[in-house]
Amino acid sequence: MDAQEFRKDFMENVRAEAAATGEGSCASFVSSFAGYLEGAEVLLDFTASYFEGTGKRNRKLRVDGYAFDEFDKTMSLVIADFDSSDRENVITRTQATQLQERLVYFVDQSLNSSLHSEIEMSRACSDLVDLLREKRAIIRKYQLLIFTTSTMSSAIKALDITEIDGVPVECQIWDLERLFKVCGSDTGRSIIEIDFKEYTASGIPCIEASDTATDDFKSYLCIIPGILLADIYDRYGSSLLEGNVRSFLSTKVAVNKKIRTTILQCPERFFAYNNGIAATALNIKTEITSQGTFLVGAADFQIINGGQTTASLSNARHKDKADLSSIFVQMKLTVIERSLADEATELMQNISRSSNSQNKVSDADFFSTHPFHVRMEQFSQRLFARATGGSQFDTKWFYERARGQYLQKQMRLTPSEKKKFLLQNPKSQLVTKTDLAKVRNSWKCLPHIVSRGAQTNFAAFAESTDKDWAETDNGLIFNERYWQESVALMLLFRYTERMVSHQPWYTQSYRANIVTYTIALLHKLIAAQYPDMNLDLASIWARQSVPSPIALALTSLSELVYNKLTDQSRKVENVTQWCKREECWKSVSIIYFDLPSEIKTCLIDKEEKKIAEREAKSDQRMLSGVEIQTKVCTEIAPDQWNAVMKFAMSKRMITPDESTALRIACQIPLKIPTPAQSKKLLEVLERVQEEGFKL
Repeated sequence: MDAQEFRKDFMENVRAEAAATGEGSCASFVSSFAGYLEGAEVLLDFTASYFEGTGKRNRKLRVDGYAFDEFDKTMSLVIADFDSSDRENVITRTQATQLQERLVYFVDQSLNSSLHSEIEMSRACSDLVDLLREKRAIIRKYQLLIFTTSTMSSAIKALDITEIDGVPVECQIWDLERLFKVCGSDTGRSIIEIDFKEYTASGIPCIEASDTATDDFKSYLCIIPGILLADIYDRYGSSLLEGNVRSFLSTKVAVNKKIRTTILQCPERFFAYNNGIAATALNIKTEITSQGTFLVGAADFQIINGGQTTASLSNARHKDKADLSSIFVQMKLTVIERSLADEATELMQNISRSSNSQNKVSDADFFSTHPFHVRMEQFSQRLFARATGGSQFDTKWFYERARGQYLQKQMRLTPSEKKKFLLQNPKSQLVTKTDLAKVRNSWKCLPHIVSRGAQTNFAAFAESTDKDWAETDNGLIFNERYWQESVALMLLFRYTERMVSHQPWYTQSYRANIVTYTIALLHKLIAAQYPDMNLDLASIWARQSVPSPIALALTSLSELVYNKLTDQSRKVENVTQWCKREECWKSVSIIYFDLPSEIKTCLIDKEEKKIAEREAKSDQRMLSGVEIQTKVCTEIAPDQWNAVMKFAMSKRMITPDESTALRIACQIPLKIPTPAQSKKLLEVLERVQEEGFKL
């Protein structure tokens, strides 16, 4: 796939989405574009919020959506330059400046005029105006994003704007070619490249820890000035932080008080008191002078430990006007040498996990490599869904375990191979990790958590899933049936999204909140009115469609939910913020509605469901046993097991049962350990490796 193919596919998907939702091609263009940038970590938790009008002195105002980063206090505002034709236009500097000015004028009118009173309370844009006013004192940067179907003119180097309301501003033009370069790259995200000489004349003093070098990486010890660290954080924001660490910190946004105290009261002791930061990069540039070696450039620079330190320095300078000139921070920099991107990514995640092992960051916070995801991916690649809509092909629901995986799978395919791939894995059946978290937490009656945004909701889902995995014998509850029921919930969710968009009462606002609350309310009503029954999600998976009684119930409930969410008696005026509160869910959960009697045909007896779940657990136990046996017998040679046994016995680390299992492993393939013995073998292997044993 090249940039032209990507553009064609993207625009076709926009038209299909617009036809399905009825929201208009421009709105679909913005939501699709934002979805890609969320995956690439350019945007966090985008919210569509269209408004177009005229302000003072006949200035044109326009905004299409926004995202506020709670961690680095960046307000991102989006405006669309959309042309539904297939013409390939060029966006000029003049056109880009006009679009930029419409966003700037919108912010100015929001902050300094009565624009709020002119916008209907039921419009999402009313919430955006409220948010701009509420966060006015803490916004650190405005990021203006122009999404365009045109190609950016090569004459545009930068757009002339420095600040809004005394706050620094950055404006970026995103055309489809730029989007393709980021999302189609090996990392699937925007790469940060830093020239440290822009911040300090000679760069950052460093020494190579030469004895630590391996085929995988090299390590450097650096002394980075506090001013420089705050400068690059101010410029790049939370995108400077490795994704999992950012997700962890974003749920705990309070700045560390002890770090702040040190900065303000004894900055000269900061180096002695602080643990420093750890970072990774894929490539670096150094210069050797008479004064030593200096780090002058780094590509794909990511802070994997020390996010609180970095943010605290920036915040102290911004809020407390702290002088950072006497502050220096130690930095361990790992430069990854691997040429294969997936291996580099895995290594980076392992370093990140180890670097944070002493902090309160659990495996759930490094969830992209959790075995839960691996298992879901395996199910998605193995299980076929029945053909629907006259299609002659059974299909799969593609689970995107790694960022950009779906797009990258198509990158090296020939046109005929790509056609076959898309027939089997249609875009409409793509499931991301945040999609799964969203539908599962909605069904668990946590719509207020879902409404807090994809990152926060995913962190909550990861924590509970990690706990359930540990408590259920390596996650036996996460089996084929769990995956099939998850797909059924996706079908319910996407049906409700399409249905809400076509309702006469819908005002193009709060659809995400309406959908999650409607799904949660349906589950609660079924539990209350049919206490001995559950919705038969396995049946929905089997038919690959939402049954008519459920569809009718969802239609009726969605209007009731909308009316309750926007009720003028709500405790919080801002609807978006109100939906994030548990009180909001409590008010929705008491809505009275008699489910139609026909819905009983879509339910399953709880005892029958328990039997099916027991069978699924049994199947998963068998499958897990086979997987463990395969790993023990094929990935580790008998002579290696022999070495493990000698090491373990010399350290007196094994039980008689483990000794028996090891003796059998030494005779593979003449003897094969049982699944239970294989599990013990892997536990022994993990223990001896912790004691220093190497395969």
